[in-house]
Amino acid sequence: MTVRVTPRGGRDMIGPGTDAHFAARLAAAPVEGAANAALIALVAKAFGLARRDVALIGGQTSRLKRLALTGDPQRLAQSAAALYGPGA
Repeated sequence: MTVRVTPRGGRDMIGPGTDAHFAARLAAAPVEGAANAALIALVAKAFGLARRDVALIGGQTSRLKRLALTGDPQRLAQSAAALYGPGA
């Protein structure tokens, strides 16, 4: 999955972005990996996963991050659809 990150965004939240990526706002600053760690924790919580099941695989220093999620594909798809809300 791909996520566009806005660090120092006031509070942690993830939601719809575009067809190509989700959008995440993080309270953490992009200093010493704090924003990346906050993103992993946020995505894990949103998808009902353990942090160890979310891996940052690209974009360590970019606003556009690539993540790998480990788990049941059907459940992950349902969680992703829920982020876009009903009727999406």
